[in-house]
Formats: sequence, structure tokens, C-alpha cells
Amino acid sequence: MSDYLIRAIGFDGHVRAFAARTTNIVEEIRARHDMWNTATAAMGRTLTCTLMMGAMLKGEESLSVKIRGGGPIGQIVAEANAHGEGRAYVTNPQVHFELNDKGKLDVTRAVGTNGSLIVVKDLGMREPYQGSSPIVSGEIGEDFTYYFVVSEQTPSAVGVGVLVNPGDRSVLASGGFILQLLPNTPEEVVEKIEQRIAGLPQVSRMIGEGLTPEQILERVLDDCKVLSRTEIHFSCTCSKEKVENALVSLGKDELSSLQAEQGEAEVHCHFCNERYHFSKEELQGLIDQL
Repeated sequence: MSDYLIRAIGFDGHVRAFAARTTNIVEEIRARHDMWNTATAAMGRTLTCTLMMGAMLKGEESLSVKIRGGGPIGQIVAEANAHGEGRAYVTNPQVHFELNDKGKLDVTRAVGTNGSLIVVKDLGMREPYQGSSPIVSGEIGEDFTYYFVVSEQTPSAVGVGVLVNPGDRSVLASGGFILQLLPNTPEEVVEKIEQRIAGLPQVSRMIGEGLTPEQILERVLDDCKVLSRTEIHFSCTCSKEKVENALVSLGKDELSSLQAEQGEAEVHCHFCNERYHFSKEELQGLIDQL
């Protein structure tokens, strides 16, 4: 099954909702970085939320999310746009702990609880929009729920999950949902949503059992109407040409010093883990351009 996300409304338009299956993209990133299980779960939850937030954008708008909780995983960075393109990385991908007392991957221990969730949106304006909120649990879903309420003043419910094979560390299932109450939502609708969310199985379990994003939302929403569907895929914007331009921007003197001291250069992309190597001769060619 391919990865995709949907936008929907329910309860006679009082609730807008997003749901996504992200198994393939999370597995691709895990494999690129040789991630260990707990790090994969933290990254996958963050990327899933970021991709669904991307569905709230328009045209060529994009956003990035950074989670800095002070835990051993370091920083989590995820980026997405309105076209379902996403990428992500963590500072320390080889992080894993034993299951917590609930039998789940101990994401809180890996992420930490002393820090912030920061969202930067490029909306095509002169200055990007930036919002942030404190990390409240390190479980990612609860942290995004708190962010929406505090920074965007939108009452929301966020559920995300990643199921990892303990043997070969591959991703078996990944996905999530976001529910947001629109102004003047009746109290009985709020109560009904709360009851249904409380009775839901784990998101990763539902995805693992083959439930589609549509079927997940139908378990929570009355009158669920899907407005759009967007395919999700991994996309990194790096290239050797962009790296060349970055090296040229250093200037002739700094490039010459780099060539004299190291003889060659290698630039590493944090997102896709590609490495771009430039020989002494290639550096000389860039210097000659200047």
C-alpha cells in the first residue's frame, strides 16, 4: 500500500481532520540513516505530524519542525510541503531503549522533556511565520496537541504511532491523525470525539492491521467527508550543483585555503545522508570560476 494523506471534515463541518499512512517514507529514512528503533519512532511520529501540517498549506508553501527536548536523540528536524513531499533526520540516529512500562518504545526518554517544539512556515511572505511551545511529554503527539492549542489557538487532538520490527529494525507501520475543532463546535460533539478517541486502538496497530486513513477517521467522525487525497513521498532538495554553489559562495580566498589545508572537500546532507565529494582538481575548477 502506498503512503498518502487525506483532508476531511465531519460532524456537519464542525471538525476538520487529517489522516496519513507514512510507513514507506519512514522506512526509507530509517534505512538511509541506519536508525535504531526508538529513534525511528521519534522521527516517524514527528514527520507524520509535519506531513499532515503540510496539508494545511497551499501552493508552494512549506514548513519545518524542530523538536529539541534535551534527550540523547538530540534534535529532530522534519520538513514538508503542500504536495506531500517530506524529509527528516535526528542528530543521533543510533538511540534505543527498552520498552517503557506501557510496553511501548520509550520515545519520551529518547526525546527528553526539557525544551521546545518549533514550527517555521514559509508562506511566501517577506518573513516566515514562527511558532513554538514547550515540550510537555516528549511523546510527540501530545506535544503537537499542546502546540496547536498554545501557538495556533486551535483545539486539536493528535494521534501518531510507529511500529518497528524488533528483529531487523524495519518499519512495519506508521501513520497518524489530527482532529481540529472549528469555532462554535457544540459541546456534545466535543464529548463524542473525546469518547471515541479514548476507545481507539494504537494508531500504529490500526495501520498495521491494514486500516486506511479514511477508515481511521470514520471511527471518530460522524458524516466524514474526504476533501482531498495527496500521495506522500520522500524528497530531498540537495544536489551536487547546489553544493557547488554553496562552496563558490565561500569566496576565492576561503576555497583556496580549504584546498591548501585539506586538498579536497566533502559535504554531507543531514536529510538524505548523501555525501558529495570534491577532489583537489574540482576545487581548483571552482576557484578558477572566481
